[in-house]
Amino acid sequence: MAHSKTRANDGKITYPPGVKEISDKISKEEMVRRLKMVVKTFMDMDQDSEEEKELYLNLALHLASDFFLKHPDKDVRLLVACCLADIFRIYAPEAPYTSPDKLKDIFMFITRQLKGLEDTKSPQFNRYFYLLENIAWVKSYNICFELEDSNEIFTQLYRTLFSVINNGHNQKVHMHMVDLMSSIICEGDTVSQELLDTVLVNLVPAHKVRINLFNIISIIILANKIAFNDNEERLQVVKLLAKMFGAKDSELAAQNKPLWQCYLGRFNDIHVPIRLECVKFASHCLMNHPDLAKDLTEYLKVRSHDPEEAIRHDVIVSIVTAAKKDLLLVNDHLLNFVRERTLDKRWRVRKEAMMGLAQIYKKYSLQSEAGKEASKQIAWIKDKLLHIYYQNSIDDRLLVERIFAQYMVPHNLETNERMKCLYYLYATLDLNAVKALNEMWKCQNLLRHQVKDLVDLIKQPKTDASSKAIFSKVMVITRNLPDPGKAQDFMKKFTQVLEDDDKIRHQLEMLVSPTCSCKQAEGCVREITKKLGNPKQPTNPFLEMIKFLLERIAPVHIDTESISALIKQVNKSIDGTADDEDEGVPTDLAIRAGLELLKVLSFTHPISFHSAETFESLLACLKMDDEKVAEAALQIFKNTGSKIEEDFTHIRSALLPVLHHKAKKGPPRQAKYAIHCIHAIFSSKETQFAQIFEPLHKSLDPSNLEHLITPLISIGHIALLAPDQFAAPLKSLVATFIVKDVLMTDRMPGKKTTKLWVPDEEVSPETLVKIQAIKMMVRWLLGMKNNHSKSGTSTLRLLTTILHSDGDLTEQGKISKPDMSRLRLAGASAIVKLAQEPCYHEIITLEQYQLCALAINDECYQVRQAFAQKLHKGLSRLRLPLEYMAICALCAKDPVKERRAHARQCLVKNINVRREYLKQHAAVSEKLLSLLPEYVVPYTIHLLAHDPDYVKVQDIEQLKDIKECLWFILEILMSKNENNSHAFIRKMVENIKQTKDAQGPEDPKMNEKLYTVCDIAMNIIISKSTTYSLESPKDPVLPARYFTQPDKVRFFPLYEILLELMLETLCGLCASHKWVSVSAERPDEELSRLEYLGRYSSSIISSIVKLLFKPAKVLLTQLL
Repeated sequence: MAHSKTRANDGKITYPPGVKEISDKISKEEMVRRLKMVVKTFMDMDQDSEEEKELYLNLALHLASDFFLKHPDKDVRLLVACCLADIFRIYAPEAPYTSPDKLKDIFMFITRQLKGLEDTKSPQFNRYFYLLENIAWVKSYNICFELEDSNEIFTQLYRTLFSVINNGHNQKVHMHMVDLMSSIICEGDTVSQELLDTVLVNLVPAHKVRINLFNIISIIILANKIAFNDNEERLQVVKLLAKMFGAKDSELAAQNKPLWQCYLGRFNDIHVPIRLECVKFASHCLMNHPDLAKDLTEYLKVRSHDPEEAIRHDVIVSIVTAAKKDLLLVNDHLLNFVRERTLDKRWRVRKEAMMGLAQIYKKYSLQSEAGKEASKQIAWIKDKLLHIYYQNSIDDRLLVERIFAQYMVPHNLETNERMKCLYYLYATLDLNAVKALNEMWKCQNLLRHQVKDLVDLIKQPKTDASSKAIFSKVMVITRNLPDPGKAQDFMKKFTQVLEDDDKIRHQLEMLVSPTCSCKQAEGCVREITKKLGNPKQPTNPFLEMIKFLLERIAPVHIDTESISALIKQVNKSIDGTADDEDEGVPTDLAIRAGLELLKVLSFTHPISFHSAETFESLLACLKMDDEKVAEAALQIFKNTGSKIEEDFTHIRSALLPVLHHKAKKGPPRQAKYAIHCIHAIFSSKETQFAQIFEPLHKSLDPSNLEHLITPLISIGHIALLAPDQFAAPLKSLVATFIVKDVLMTDRMPGKKTTKLWVPDEEVSPETLVKIQAIKMMVRWLLGMKNNHSKSGTSTLRLLTTILHSDGDLTEQGKISKPDMSRLRLAGASAIVKLAQEPCYHEIITLEQYQLCALAINDECYQVRQAFAQKLHKGLSRLRLPLEYMAICALCAKDPVKERRAHARQCLVKNINVRREYLKQHAAVSEKLLSLLPEYVVPYTIHLLAHDPDYVKVQDIEQLKDIKECLWFILEILMSKNENNSHAFIRKMVENIKQTKDAQGPEDPKMNEKLYTVCDIAMNIIISKSTTYSLESPKDPVLPARYFTQPDKVRFFPLYEILLELMLETLCGLCASHKWVSVSAERPDEELSRLEYLGRYSSSIISSIVKLLFKPAKVLLTQLL
């Protein structure tokens, strides 16, 4: 280009061979002749002709002079325009004209020449067509996008083309015009209102414009192209329409509804990029045209379920973008689409939905940018986001933690403001969200302790034992990070860093210290990441993983200062000086929620409560009339008061008399917590317990029922915490007062009613006392933890008698049905509680266990529900023996669908808890029988064989019920075939059939029932698994309490072996007709094995023949 500039600067114009100078000194005819030769020269040139481009540069500049652009002769102007069009083609992409004004003059000049297209019969029409074709093909006008006056140029071009088009034009003219106009709209960033009006005035028939132009632009560009088979053509039209419909102040959708509907149809286009373009357009449309939201909603709903991940993702982006601009732009339906996508199968979509909701919540609820109404509209977001913490994916849980720290309660807020935000958030969360938040803090605290343990192990001298302990701890920590496989490698690397770098180890040690403040935590995280980030890298996955870990363990919300601020906020609510009403929270609710929040934090951050100001405020809460507030304060003291006696003597002196009063005369729950506070805080607990126990023991009066509950609770918890101190009086108390005077005596007749359950306040005082008496006995036994005096045996007999008698222990008929339901629940719950203590689990007989299990099928819904919760709680904490999980199988018989679904969820969780525990504790093989979930199968089979509803062995309806119960358990166990577990389960069932029922080994009917249930289980395994026949990974061990030792192997004559094999083959091929199969659909007909063989032998002859030719050794192996 250096030569070109030199030549241009010289000013010398070089003409093509045979062409002399073109100036105003020659005639018009000669000028036309010479220009035609120039046109021919430029027409023949292409972009690669570098020498010619350089040679004719000054000529190109000369042709753009005002002399030619303003020449009076139209033929001259036309030829010059053709030259200029070729010049733009030849010199593309750099035009030789750099002045914006000159470019504007040139394109306005070319536009004026296009008017010659109107006369199709003109001798110069072909040259006008050449001009149109050239500029359309090269897209010369796109140069104008950079000009300030581009809108004027484009508008004039559109007006000119709309004015000249007519019926005389052929398809080529139409298409070149369409291409020229489409390129300007499609490739421009915006469509100006003036240009849009120019299009609209010609698209709307009401303006009486030429019908041909309407057809060309309205139908050919938009309607026809939008339905073309060519995907790219359709995509370009969709982009064009998106800009036209979405432009601010555009009324195209209202003025041309058929076109709008045609465009909406593209939301369902088969071509993914087109659907994607439509979805992206939605945010602009929502922001610029809120009135179209209703039309868009249905189409966005469909696209929010699009099979393409990118489209679902962009639906969320479009809705969230509009909502962030103005919440009024999106309706509840659109927000609900985002809500649904938080559970999308793809992480990218879930993440976008969660982050979008978080941003909306922060803008309109936390910062209140649109007032209270907007805040109310999106109040559900905080609950929904926290509900996601229940998901199994660690990515979801980590994102919820990050959202909570950045958007719901921003950690960078000043302490008082941060605690106020947390205070009112906690008060307005729904129950499940509260549980999720509590679980989040619990998980973070647990991980913090795991990291602290790791640091402590690293500080110890290196030995084989410590290395193994470090590895084990690393494995536990990696399960709390995304992508555990990579996390394991990164954590090993981080462990090595901690061993080598004292400064990083010191920072991490400070971070996990209970006394670490929020500011210190931020500093520690910053220093650790800074050191690990050196040298800087474009991507550092190791650093990102450690950031995840630090985010989870850093106490960025809670420290001593924060707890103090939170206490002050509670005090403001108590004093009536808080902003409770402004925040939309009733004061009573705010106080309760605040104390509940403090109670939860007292578990996870107990050291942060150690200040006189905090304890003094909690003391004041103990004196409040609100029972819930006082209960929470007592629990907080219990969790945090370990240093009160040493460091806060004035608090000790004030607290002790309050606790004594609560234990003796306070409400029941407060009495319980008061006893536990004394046990946790005071070193002289024996003296304190004696001062409480003795007066309560003496004051027990069975005739004064209303004043018995608190004493029974206090005595029961003293018995639990200090059983040896009051062993003799407690045994006497249970035998004489609890059993004889309370449980075995019915003083008042109950109200006659057909109801099975009534609210707590309608339960008779006598029944409430009996329930507490049962609980008191259980606490006494749990405190003793032995059955030396046979107290456990006699108590279990009493409890099972309550269940046998349906809750009416005396069987005098004085107790009402709702009270009987309560007592049945209390009896069954007591057995479950005792079963969690090994010494009592051993003495619970099989009959007692089976009777207790029937509570899950109680006639009263509330009994079933509450008992299932007790069962789930004990199982999920790994306190109940595995056989109690078998009780869950009976939930399949529950008539309420919701109960069955909930029971299944609980069962899934319990199975996962056990599997996860076994993964984390690989060295517990000796406990495998009590932990491996698959071992629940023998217990389930035995329990179902002893179901009291199962009376007649071949009762088809009952066999169907048994199948449902078995499938309730097996479906979950067999959902994964880990370590060939299907074969292991099959082997267990086979082994059971080689034993006898230990509950009645000589009872033929009992054993027949057991084997029948085994057959049903085997039928399910065979029909639902393709790997059941593989070798079992290990030989199962059956529980000796339930099954006798396997029978000795018997060798049969060959014909017996063959017959058995034939029968087994028959059972496999004719499963739908098995005599013990629950799939049998002929309850009116029972067939023996031989009858079945005779009836169906013809269909299995070939299988039998194959078996007959097998070696005897193989046959024996298959049988035995």
